[in-house]
Amino acid sequence: MNNQTYVDWGGHYLKLTWLPNKNIHDYSKVTSVHGVCFHNGYVLLVHVDGRGFNFPGGHIENGESPEEAFHREAFEEGYVKGPINYIGAIEVSHEENPLYKADGKYPLIGYQMFYCMEVQDCLPFLREHETISRIWVEPDEVPYVINDHEFANVVLQAALSSKPSYM
Repeated sequence: MNNQTYVDWGGHYLKLTWLPNKNIHDYSKVTSVHGVCFHNGYVLLVHVDGRGFNFPGGHIENGESPEEAFHREAFEEGYVKGPINYIGAIEVSHEENPLYKADGKYPLIGYQMFYCMEVQDCLPFLREHETISRIWVEPDEVPYVINDHEFANVVLQAALSSKPSYM
């Protein structure tokens, strides 16, 4: 499995590196939190308006831990609740990005933290936040629905290998 790729996000050329189980101690470098949510053998994907389908996730709000932020994002975007465990991070490097601004909102090297959730409460989908729909797909179908970057499958495989057998 290749743990490194390059992406073009809106003209920004970034290097992404998957770091399984990497402990991130400096939360100021965490740009977002995301997770793979499992329920009855299926994976939750949410359609965030303007971004297409992906795993639920988003930015950490003031005073939140990464875990609290992921719980909030999973509820706001997918209307799900359950226990989580940390599976790793994507290091997002702007070192080769000619458009990078040091005084912008992203650090030169930041992290997206990823979790695995066992959904215990799947609540009615109310569309109160930024998501316009949610779908449940078989794990093998995830790469055909998410086309953000190749790491969606890397993250999914890490979540599948880390989830307890009861999930």
